[in-house]
Amino acid sequence: MNLAQHYNTLYNESLKLIKTDNCLTDNLIDNLKDNRYGLTLLIRLNQQINNNINLFLSDLSKAEPHQYYYPFHDRHITVMSIISCYAGFQLENIHLQNYIDIIKQCLTNLKAIHIEIKGITMSSSCVMIQGFPFDNTLNLLRNNLRIAFKDSNLQQSLDQRYLLQTAHATVVRFREPLTQKDEFLDLLDKYRNFNFGSMSANSIELVHNDWYQREKNTKLLYRFSI
Repeated sequence: MNLAQHYNTLYNESLKLIKTDNCLTDNLIDNLKDNRYGLTLLIRLNQQINNNINLFLSDLSKAEPHQYYYPFHDRHITVMSIISCYAGFQLENIHLQNYIDIIKQCLTNLKAIHIEIKGITMSSSCVMIQGFPFDNTLNLLRNNLRIAFKDSNLQQSLDQRYLLQTAHATVVRFREPLTQKDEFLDLLDKYRNFNFGSMSANSIELVHNDWYQREKNTKLLYRFSI
């Protein structure tokens, strides 16, 4: 996949929708009874990148204070949704050690994952930070996971929602229709190619999480070194 082209297409198509007041709002984001949980393999962003994202989100929140802005500790890049969030999923449903063992095998001989975090894109429901891997390591890991879990009899839903090929981090979700649409879109354009920094991921986390990866609802299950 040409990531730059993909991100650009996504941005332009979503821009048309938002300009015509067709953004999708999340009606579950403030629902305290939302019990969608899953199992995710993810990469945490480093301090420098998070600090730059804070500046970006601070600007956006001045224009649209009522949207949902991901806090520092909730931001991440998804390596793979092992079990996509669904209502009622609990860790007791699975044998965790089997998942850990498979992921360890998939990481064999892989090096650290280097990613440049540059620019923003969006969908009709959220704003994302663009990630560009320096090499093919992330794709190799994802393909290893696909093969290994397909050959297992473990509960999983890899690529069930969509084929994961990007390295983005979602940082804003639309909680309600935009009230300062023009100002908000101008700010997105300002940060369209902003360089948030680069990172080298030497560890990957396996977590039990809710739909929004809220820190209070996320349990670290295992940290893998690479």
